[in-house]
Amino acid sequence: MFLTVTLNLALDVTYRVPRLRAHESHRITDVTERPGGKGLNVARVLAALGHPVTVTGLAGGPTGAHVRALLAAEAAPAAAGAAARAPVTDALVDVAGNTRRTIAVVDGSTGDTTQLNEAGPEITAEEWAAFLDTYAALLTGTGTGTSAGPAEGAAPVRAVALCGSLPPGVPVGAYAELVRTAHAAGVPVLLDTSGEPLARGVAARPDLVKPNAEELTQLTGATEPLRAADDARRRGAHAVVASLGAAGLLAVTADGTWRAAPPRHVPGNPTGAGDSAVAGLLSGLAEGLDWPARLARAVALSAATVAAPVAGEFDTAVHAETLPRIEITSGRAAARDGA
Repeated sequence: MFLTVTLNLALDVTYRVPRLRAHESHRITDVTERPGGKGLNVARVLAALGHPVTVTGLAGGPTGAHVRALLAAEAAPAAAGAAARAPVTDALVDVAGNTRRTIAVVDGSTGDTTQLNEAGPEITAEEWAAFLDTYAALLTGTGTGTSAGPAEGAAPVRAVALCGSLPPGVPVGAYAELVRTAHAAGVPVLLDTSGEPLARGVAARPDLVKPNAEELTQLTGATEPLRAADDARRRGAHAVVASLGAAGLLAVTADGTWRAAPPRHVPGNPTGAGDSAVAGLLSGLAEGLDWPARLARAVALSAATVAAPVAGEFDTAVHAETLPRIEITSGRAAARDGA
């Protein structure tokens, strides 16, 4: 089983309009709602790849209840494609504040998206302590996945993904604490966040960090991706896989350095592509794939997500067509030239 953590859960609402113009009223042609947050996107892709996942984080208020209902509907056998997916278990922790919403407005004339993100609910010290108890129980196999008490025979956690921003009230060093707790339980950690939470988290020595190029520059001050990845490893990360947008991924690890690039540009919406890369890296780790194979899967899933209409899904035909054509180059010179 994998565990994903989404502390700043969201209800993702997408509005589609024929053409978006500032200072004007618009008639919405389509509205969609989905449980949102990076960790939930990662969980959906892992489940589609056949890996059971438990999702935890913080959810509250009417919006949080709605998100949990949508999660339950997605997991129901009657859900489209659910029979082919591994289970996703809800282990979200209740809080008093209302879960945030993210609003995406898609301009039908251009395909461009304007994003509006709420900050999230204020988390109290007591709520944070309750989450830490649930998280520790899940890591050690003593949680049910519903925060209701111990479970016999719970599946061991293969790896945990710590994903996304922090809601107000959660300590800025939260991810560093969660990394240390996972390591104490013998569980490897992937960290995907930004800013000061990333800087604090890296110092706790996560097994893998997956920033994009901008986040890596913010962390290290270096604008050249290979140099920045080296710096991130010196700061504590055991391995760094940096997203380079349409150029693919750069991996700097104790085993070597690689760059993985897609064979062609895939048009579409890049939202969620990085989350699919996280799912590819985690599933490859669980299946014992070497680094080149993990990176190829991650890039192919990212490209297939760009081609899909919503985050947390991927186009299976694009994935199958792209995977064998991913270009993998090894060595520092090749990585530097391609980045």
